[in-house]
Amino acid sequence: MAPTPVPLTSRPQWQALTELQRSLATCHMRDLFGQDPDRAQRFFAEGAGLSLDFSKNRITDEVLSALMALARACDLPGRTEAMFLGEQVNETEKRPALHTALRNTGADPVLVDGRDVMPEVQETLARMDTFTRDVITGHRSGFTGKRFTDVVSIGIGGSYLGPRLVSEALLPYHHGQLRGHFVANIDGSDITEVLNRVNPETTLFLVQSKSFRTQETLENSRVARDWFLANGGAERDIAGHFVAVTANASEAGRFGIRTDNVFPMWDWVGGRYSLWSAIGLPIALLVGMDQFRALLAGAHDMDLHFRHTPLERNLPVLMAMLGVWYSNFWGADTHAILPYDHYLESLPSHLQQLDMESNGKCVTRDGRAISYQTGPVIWGGVGANGQHAYHQLLHQGTRLIPADFIIPLRSHNPVGEHHASLFANCLSQTRALMAGKTEAEALEELAAEGMSAGEAAELAPHKVIPGNKPSNTLVMDKLTPHTLGALIALYEHRTFVQGVIWDVDSFDQWGVELGKQMGKEI
Repeated sequence: MAPTPVPLTSRPQWQALTELQRSLATCHMRDLFGQDPDRAQRFFAEGAGLSLDFSKNRITDEVLSALMALARACDLPGRTEAMFLGEQVNETEKRPALHTALRNTGADPVLVDGRDVMPEVQETLARMDTFTRDVITGHRSGFTGKRFTDVVSIGIGGSYLGPRLVSEALLPYHHGQLRGHFVANIDGSDITEVLNRVNPETTLFLVQSKSFRTQETLENSRVARDWFLANGGAERDIAGHFVAVTANASEAGRFGIRTDNVFPMWDWVGGRYSLWSAIGLPIALLVGMDQFRALLAGAHDMDLHFRHTPLERNLPVLMAMLGVWYSNFWGADTHAILPYDHYLESLPSHLQQLDMESNGKCVTRDGRAISYQTGPVIWGGVGANGQHAYHQLLHQGTRLIPADFIIPLRSHNPVGEHHASLFANCLSQTRALMAGKTEAEALEELAAEGMSAGEAAELAPHKVIPGNKPSNTLVMDKLTPHTLGALIALYEHRTFVQGVIWDVDSFDQWGVELGKQMGKEI
């Protein structure tokens, strides 16, 4: 019989972090910066085209060392290798989790049950290349011979959120031959509004469902098929206008989709990690395969960084362990994702599913009840809009909410002073969260405005900003397919690292399945 593992909270590394939190409980980040003029340079790391400033956190060198000691005690390096090597890291479903193989641009084989899966991956990419080129050039056309003008992607969850995010984020790279539309909601208004905007003669439908049994996707696909047949299309034309991405080719065939119009999915790829596969077809159709491959290359570069960089300089590890620090030792229940780029507006929604579906678990990998907090609530929105909404709570609320600020140095649309102002807003928010404003500073400010001493004393408490609120700043030169791929892969690995620490299976989602079962009964 295997020995019972040491509970996470009983590990000496956990106890050391508990003591360090107590010692820092009354310490302000202002003081940490005052005591260490090189702090911003030392708490800085780079990888795969991204730069991370993590100096505005409630950490010291001792805390950082203790966090990495905990990661090693939980065998993070070993678990990481197991994932990349195709071992069954999805233990409850007895599967590997090999989304990294989908963007593996190297020559090394990736084995699943002793079989190299890379030839299948490369063959699928080649099929995607041919298909997208034929559609974009007009070689493949609609049933009346007209070129396709619109692509409607029908999916939900990972088959929807990831492709939508990337398609929106790479809008400056769209070739302009096609318009993209995404349908997910079982609310009939979603599919109806999309169908009202497209022409059946020139619309290509992508049915994206790993099982080809997902209720929302099938219902919306049936509506699309009925609309197509009611507006000039014939049964024989379905094969030319409907394409499937699925692991269930037989069900797709019963729907009316030809075998040569079915792109594969594999059981070793979870839905929320699937945008790198043929689930990314809407991306490839809108930006072309060269840009899609650049997206894969950026993610692969982050994979190499995560796999080979020492923990202390490793971007996903640093961000993950800081998240553990706040969730488990400071009582933070949520984490804000704040991209300062209009094209990244959907990033928080994608990361919500990635993180909360992966680590929203209450038992360990061997089925023991968990006595500590696991996945936080992920939320956020595009900057600087949030500064006029929920940032008030970040600055003066009673909750501790760590935040990630994400911004490119250069904009695709350098209008006037817009980007300089946006960048200044981003940095000023991180500085204000860290430094805050003391009562003395508030009084001095009010006096300078000509307010009497009595009035200033009455108003000053309302203008005090506690500060000491943690944040990370992620910077890239420009939002490109490469840097976007690296950014998304960074958060995938961050999620995985936290799952390793919390000892949960980050690749199953049984809570989602229960809701589906009950929905069918009702």
